[in-house]
Amino acid sequence: MKAYTLKENGGIENLNLNEVAKPGIQPDEVLVQVRAISINPVDSLVRQSEQSLQRIMRPEAAQKSYILGWDISGIVAETGNQVHEYKNGDEVFGMVNFPGSGNAYAEYVAAPVNQLALKPKNISHAEAAAATLAALTAWQGLVVNAKIKAGDKVLIHGAGGGVGHYAVQIAKSFGAYVTGTGSSSKKDFVLKLGADEFFDYTKGRFEEKINDADIVFDSIPGSEHLMRSIEATKKGGTVISIKTMFEGEIARKADAKGLKTFRILVNSNGNDMNKIARLLKEGKIHSHVSQKFNFEDLPKAHQQIETGKTTGKIVVII
Repeated sequence: MKAYTLKENGGIENLNLNEVAKPGIQPDEVLVQVRAISINPVDSLVRQSEQSLQRIMRPEAAQKSYILGWDISGIVAETGNQVHEYKNGDEVFGMVNFPGSGNAYAEYVAAPVNQLALKPKNISHAEAAAATLAALTAWQGLVVNAKIKAGDKVLIHGAGGGVGHYAVQIAKSFGAYVTGTGSSSKKDFVLKLGADEFFDYTKGRFEEKINDADIVFDSIPGSEHLMRSIEATKKGGTVISIKTMFEGEIARKADAKGLKTFRILVNSNGNDMNKIARLLKEGKIHSHVSQKFNFEDLPKAHQQIETGKTTGKIVVII
């Protein structure tokens, strides 16, 4: 089969399309013939940084070559002898072995059945692949950790991005009042997702307008931005951070307001994946795929994600 391998961290030229052996499967796994792959900022980070590769992929000590990626949608081609949930021909999607080695940049992927969900028939493989790591991050942040409920005032940063556009829709599906932040170019997009208000971060400081959010979902890196998110949260509220730790002065400021704080790293979870599948099936959330790349052009997808200006998601089609 064809797969992209990485032998040394660095630029996109280090992603090489090669012929490799098709993976074997464990008794509790299925072999998925991949139809679409989703690209995330973490993919680029792992490609560039050896420290990130070791921390996130957790490879074996003697491993010299790596297959990046975690987000897939495809067709079951083979099942392990302990698998009863799926059969050959089923269309499935999920985030495979994150954190860990998902080996998703390939024509075939071995995937544990407890990390997958059936692809809803009303969406494409591209839309399904998109709704994996990014959608799971939003779900686990807002639902699993923050315990979002109807009537909550929720502030979502980067609302037009991969994680953010799912976070807006998930929050609205629970009946929350949502304010999304972003640049002016994404205002119409975020409001069409269902956000009640939009704040252009280039034209002011959000914490000067908002200081009573029940939940703040912060996907922007940097301690200064997280401090501002704490200011925007009401006493006893909740702050979810994706990229910055709650430590030092940040932790002290959050504690002084009695905030519940969570620094989350998304993890593969079939139960959560199935809940996202249901929302997709019911039309309560949808994937906005802004760009599609052919498998042969996968490195170009890395270039695009590195701009930091992607609306919604980027998907690679096999």
